[in-house]
Amino acid sequence: MGTYFVTGAAGFIASRVCEDLLTDGHTVIGIDNFDPVYDLRIKEFRLNKFAKHPHFTFYRESICDREKLNSIFQKHPNIDGVINLAAKAGVRDSLSDPWSYYETNLTGTLNLIEMCRYNKINKFILASTSSIYGENAPYPTPEVADSSHPLQPYAASKKAAETLCHSYHFLYGIDVTVVRYFTVYGPAGRPAMSMFRFNKWISEGKTVHVFGDGNQTRGFTYLDDISRGTILALKPVGFEIINLGGHESISINDLIKKFETAIGKPAKIEYSPANPADMSASWANVEKAKRLLGWSPKFTLDEGIQQVANWYQQEYDWASQVSTE
Repeated sequence: MGTYFVTGAAGFIASRVCEDLLTDGHTVIGIDNFDPVYDLRIKEFRLNKFAKHPHFTFYRESICDREKLNSIFQKHPNIDGVINLAAKAGVRDSLSDPWSYYETNLTGTLNLIEMCRYNKINKFILASTSSIYGENAPYPTPEVADSSHPLQPYAASKKAAETLCHSYHFLYGIDVTVVRYFTVYGPAGRPAMSMFRFNKWISEGKTVHVFGDGNQTRGFTYLDDISRGTILALKPVGFEIINLGGHESISINDLIKKFETAIGKPAKIEYSPANPADMSASWANVEKAKRLLGWSPKFTLDEGIQQVANWYQQEYDWASQVSTE
């Protein structure tokens, strides 16, 4: 069994990765600064599921604080790998505050991979994004597609972090897997994401706000599949960029119909002009993940959407109070 340092441990994806690592018998050191970018009750809900596990240690600190990171790594000299899932996420919000995105997504990554170099930790996983492929990608999109023309500071910050990791692999031999996620969803997701919003709005009879005409498509990926793929990415690969994405692509209009079925209520839809930061489509080619990691998505959209709907009803007393803004 290994010991892994997981950043963003109270975040949507990282909390599930922590939980799965602990279930598999590993030791996990987690860090999260509890950035109040959305209602912190969601982060507390996620973290509380495993916070008292005997093989879990948690630090409420920022990956942007190099001195604090150094102190933590000195306390844990036997770390086998770093899984960097901490990030400022959200393509639209990055337009208004690009500085904070670069501070977390690039400088934070630099601090962590420096910790790997200094402490001779030879495995580093970086979570990246399908947004990096921009607007003119082939579908389904392979890793060799152009990623040099991102549409927003968020995707640009992730591209910068990817290239930084490559330089550390080249210079110091650190084994790096970059996993590019495609529109992850599941219970206790970020409230600004469409899955949380649609679920909440339809459940409560509120207007469903859609940017654009709703014909834009996404290859949604269920949280459990993403966590499993991320853990598989701990295997030695040298330096590889690997897509982790759903096998089903769906339009936003059809996604809303699926929520209507899962919840049992009709949606009241209001369309607004498309946001220029939004991509018109995303859909992953995951042949490389199958070949190198033995990974492929298992959850269907219908299964995943029902899980999201069920979770919201189970946690309705507090989840209904969460703002989607």
